[in-house]
Amino acid sequence: MPARQIAGFAVAAALLFILLKYAAGPMTGDSSAFDRALLLALRDPAGPSIPLGPFWLRKSMVQLTSLGSGAQLGLIVVIAAGWLIVRRMTCSALLLAGAAASGGMAVTFLKDRFSHPRPMLVEHFVEVQSASFPSAHAANSAIVLLTLAALLARIETRRAARRYIIGVALLLTILIGVSRVYLGVHWPSDVAAGWTLGAGWAGMWLMLGTAIDRDDPWRKR
Repeated sequence: MPARQIAGFAVAAALLFILLKYAAGPMTGDSSAFDRALLLALRDPAGPSIPLGPFWLRKSMVQLTSLGSGAQLGLIVVIAAGWLIVRRMTCSALLLAGAAASGGMAVTFLKDRFSHPRPMLVEHFVEVQSASFPSAHAANSAIVLLTLAALLARIETRRAARRYIIGVALLLTILIGVSRVYLGVHWPSDVAAGWTLGAGWAGMWLMLGTAIDRDDPWRKR
């Protein structure tokens, strides 16, 4: 069940990326017309420096987007890996750490490779320094949260609890990605690409764990 949900999310994100990049009309500069339209749709018609919604929503988005930062996700990985080791689930801890570390390096490589500029169409509400494509917050949160959720779902015996764990991980991943667009620091296609990469990367590492130990890749050791 976790694998199917992660795969479904990856496919949906990939289709969204294709729509944003290629199926929305002529290209305008470094982004599609649809990319630009979605970004502007989150701003007040009176001016691109004013986001839609009340002031508390902008503050909430700033706080929410911080959950996808390297420091926050790194702390989650360390705490979760430590808990798994205490539970004598060393393979799961190594799988989580390996997925997070390798995924982060893959995102950095792609950013350097494409060097896609950040949106200058609207004002940024958080500081950014790296390139735009793909969204590191979207990709890394998908890698860490979905991999961790799948591992925890394997431990949980109740179906409702497994669905809840995966559902929460998917919801947080989506909200973090949406916050990047709302705050003006990513094109929507950057986020969709990040989700696709992150979900695919998580799925790859989970399949690797299964291939290493087909009987029970997350058994206690």
